[in-house]
Amino acid sequence: MATKLFVAGLSYAMTNDALSDMFAEYGTVASAQIITDRETNRSKGFGFVELEDDAAAQTAIAELNGKDMDGRPLTVNIAKPREDRPKRPFNGGGSNWSGGNRPDSIGNNFRRGRR
Repeated sequence: MATKLFVAGLSYAMTNDALSDMFAEYGTVASAQIITDRETNRSKGFGFVELEDDAAAQTAIAELNGKDMDGRPLTVNIAKPREDRPKRPFNGGGSNWSGGNRPDSIGNNFRRGRR
């Protein structure tokens, strides 16, 4: 059964292939993915690697966790399942344009007509 590892502290220049090559010496890499920002497509400095053998995954953790890579210490551990996050309101939750008692900049309250 494959073991998925979380890898943080990666260089922003790291590619999926380079990440796969880093872990290939420990065992067969099923997948390697650098997580990128949706808007800029720039690396977020972390990723996930899936090794086919559990023993290889434990060896990789022991060898690479805390290792200095491009001046940054790596963090390597078993990936935890993604937690469900609560749904956010359509308007982002920060806007109050839908009503309420929002005063304007001079203290008027549009909703109730007070001055």
